[in-house]
Amino acid sequence: MTPAVVGDLREHWAPASAEELERFETDVLSGFVLARASAGLADGTIRGDVGHLEHG
Repeated sequence: MTPAVVGDLREHWAPASAEELERFETDVLSGFVLARASAGLADGTIRGDVGHLEHG
């Protein structure tokens, strides 16, 4: 068996701007809240969890 040539599969991107990072954080946090609400957790529990993430 001969070794195969392996290329780098990662894309080379410029560093994210502050605005892009803020949008990403908002999207992730929204998904977290939606998932917790879909699982039937109480609003107070979700609020507490989000508070830990925002101030952690």
